[in-house]
Amino acid sequence: MKKLESVNYKGFIWPVIIGLILWFMTPIKPAAVPVAGWHMFALFVATIIACITRPLPIGGVSIIAFALTVLTKTVPMEKAIVGFGNASIWMIAMAFFIARGFIKTGLGRRIALNFVKAFGKRTLGLAYSLIGVDLILAPATPSNTARAGGVLYPIIESLSQSFGSDPKKGTERKIGSFLIFAEYHGDMITAAMFMTAMAANPLVQTLAKSNGVNITWVGWFLAALVPGIISLIIVPWLIYKMYPPEIKETPNAKQWAEDELSKMGAMTLPEKLMAVIFVIALVLWIVGSFIGIDATLAAFIALGLLLFCGVLSWQDVLHETGAWNTLTWFSVLVMMAGQLTTLGFIPWLSKTVGNSLHGMNWILVLVILIIAYFYSHYLFASSTAHVTAMYSAFLAVAISAHVPPMLAALMLGFFGNLMASTTHYASGPAPVLFGSGYVPQSKWWSLNLVLGIFYLVVWIGIGSLWMKVIGMW
Repeated sequence: MKKLESVNYKGFIWPVIIGLILWFMTPIKPAAVPVAGWHMFALFVATIIACITRPLPIGGVSIIAFALTVLTKTVPMEKAIVGFGNASIWMIAMAFFIARGFIKTGLGRRIALNFVKAFGKRTLGLAYSLIGVDLILAPATPSNTARAGGVLYPIIESLSQSFGSDPKKGTERKIGSFLIFAEYHGDMITAAMFMTAMAANPLVQTLAKSNGVNITWVGWFLAALVPGIISLIIVPWLIYKMYPPEIKETPNAKQWAEDELSKMGAMTLPEKLMAVIFVIALVLWIVGSFIGIDATLAAFIALGLLLFCGVLSWQDVLHETGAWNTLTWFSVLVMMAGQLTTLGFIPWLSKTVGNSLHGMNWILVLVILIIAYFYSHYLFASSTAHVTAMYSAFLAVAISAHVPPMLAALMLGFFGNLMASTTHYASGPAPVLFGSGYVPQSKWWSLNLVLGIFYLVVWIGIGSLWMKVIGMW
């Protein structure tokens, strides 16, 4: 006899209650917020709570949220469905497929073994070496999703599986959980350090210029250098202490790696093709912004070549369930977050925060603005969308409160990246790395809560002092 699938119906209780309370508060909503904007806020909050209580997997929750958003006429179907055409989300899906090529051909394992051979004495050293690769690529790769998802994720996954660390087998804590989460934060920090390391950073430069602040590439880098280096050194160590891997030392790793490489023999044709296509993708990601090929198109080109050369089959693509799952839920959340701005809720929130800070000491204003900017990211599924919605408003408020313009512009610019230390849907790399299954949602949120405070202290405190020392304000 066939049985129904298991559903955690109790998990629906709080999302429904809170969603309905907010929905029926419409008559007493702020006058500046349109009815549709308030309804979207109620639906979004209920959806986020459901992502926490998990009555269904996040993909199932997102489908119900999508249906309710259209059914209540909060957003018409033709606008709601647009979320599934978001280029950044397809970039995330492509990263999963490229990772499958590394695994299927064995190239990922070969690279992983060479990493173990060179840096394998300690797990913490492996994390630093992987983040070092991210740091080297960051200045010339204006997509943190491309770096974390397309370049480093497949290496980390292969490396983890080489040590028998696999979430499907319940062994993710051996080494994979730590490496995945350390890379997520390493990628976030490197994105904050260079004006060309994340898609929203050039947007920050444009928005700052419209407010009379001219940010240069060198100026951004110099201002971020000290807090960035401190973060790159301390954050992996903090994660190591808070979320330690089971495998901490591998004293025989070099010999083991050499033996495993000998068993693998010379590189096969599929491995060579995978390596060449990977290099093509990497080059396109690095120079794409100069030749008119964005990161998503580069990823599509890479997947097309993998299929054309026979490295992957279409069945491989269809069976990559993590990619299709992520594509579904992230598309819905990005659509809902975008509609919060379009329907007027986020503009109202930005204006309200600005008015409440009038007349305060500028240092206090800057701290309050950054904290509000940082934690409001729980409402966003995209750093670029958040920057687009709130950066100009917050910068204008800061300047009007006599915060030094360059200090305000750069601090808000840095935190346009660092605010990804919030949720598992916070930015492009988040669903790639979270979607791998190595780090449970509860740990992702709780560890980020602690590390978010670290970023606020280091980047506002030390970062501001450093900028003063080098004469930027």
